[in-house]
Amino acid sequence: MLKVVILDSGYGGEFFADRFEDEVSVVDVIRVIDWRHAEQYLSKPKTARRLASAALRPYIGKVDLIILANHLLSATSLKYFRRKYPEQKFIGLKLKKPEYFTKKNILVFTTKALARTMEYHGFLFALKKHRVRTMLVESWPDRIDEGELSFTEIKSAIVSFMDKKRIMPEEIILANSQLEDIRPALRRLFGRKVKVYSSFDDTIREACKLLRIRGSIRKIKN
Repeated sequence: MLKVVILDSGYGGEFFADRFEDEVSVVDVIRVIDWRHAEQYLSKPKTARRLASAALRPYIGKVDLIILANHLLSATSLKYFRRKYPEQKFIGLKLKKPEYFTKKNILVFTTKALARTMEYHGFLFALKKHRVRTMLVESWPDRIDEGELSFTEIKSAIVSFMDKKRIMPEEIILANSQLEDIRPALRRLFGRKVKVYSSFDDTIREACKLLRIRGSIRKIKN
């Protein structure tokens, strides 16, 4: 059976692994969740890379695919791992870029560390014809990991941000894997009129292509 390692430092990796196992049942998923260093994975790219290197050492060259289920690590270190270990296949969570024919109001949830990267600036440039606002949610990933992020807190922060920026989003992009946990809160707040995107399904499709298997990717209902 094909072996796939999914690396992260918190519940985002667990969410992605759950989705992957649901959609691709013909692989053996190995979850490498580095809970002990969760905060450090979200702080600085060099620190995240060092910790990821240590966590992945037992698996490099011994599995069919390694997936970095962490947006910051994917944006800043995917090329590094591919160059250093050419014999090992790596993919990561790329920033979702929906295609539109008309201008949209887009709200992106992410962290400060990712928002500072060249990858993120390139992502914003690709969406330049749209009205895009970035909402930094620094404490949310940790609070999700601890099970402490309430709907009231989510609603208050988002409404305050929208009032300040004078934007009513038509699309929301989740640029942090832990934020999959807030989908129900976003549905409750916005209803079905606002679509919510992440890169989970795109990453699963890429994995299936690399592994030469057919995954039945179900559509997320927004």
